Amino acid sequence: MASLNPLATILEDNKLTGPNYIDWKRNLMLVLTAAEVYWVLPLLNLKSLLSMPHGLKRDMTQKLTDDNEMAKCYILGSMSNVLQKQHVVMVTAAEIMLNIKELFGEQNCTARLIAIKGHVSTKMVEGTPIRDHMLKMMGFLNELDILEAIMNAEMQIDMVFASLPGSFKDFIMTYHMNKLTMLLTELLNQLQ
Repeated sequence: MASLNPLATILEDNKLTGPNYIDWKRNLMLVLTAAEVYWVLPLLNLKSLLSMPHGLKRDMTQKLTDDNEMAKCYILGSMSNVLQKQHVVMVTAAEIMLNIKELFGEQNCTARLIAIKGHVSTKMVEGTPIRDHMLKMMGFLNELDILEAIMNAEMQIDMVFASLPGSFKDFIMTYHMNKLTMLLTELLNQLQ
């Protein structure tokens, strides 16, 4: 028996049924990114190409059409049959995602609140490994990103700093005095 495409396997194992919206969306975003069609999701209307210069418009129209169809196939293929039938008539992948969000998006609010509470209440215990703590904090921040909580990189760093014990106060002061900027992975390496 031939093996399935790994992307198709992810979607088959995580079909949207309703209560699993958050997990489904996370897996779908991974698949659409790997398939290089994620970029079509912000485009609610294919007519957005009208504002492009003519030469670019011609090239982009075909790519947008092809990538939109591919994204729609992945999205529809990852839904229960009932949800597929409701969404198959929609023109863009973005329309489908917007409608799904309207149907099941309230789960985002609850999950986002839980993730924020987890993040805010997590404090590193003095003497425990910084790596373990940073990985936990990065997990919370990743979850918040998936749940569409808008936080810039500076806010993420500040949230991590707020969770550290007093023994890191010199590092935090130096970081701010020197107006440093880092990604979370760079911060992890510096804190170690």
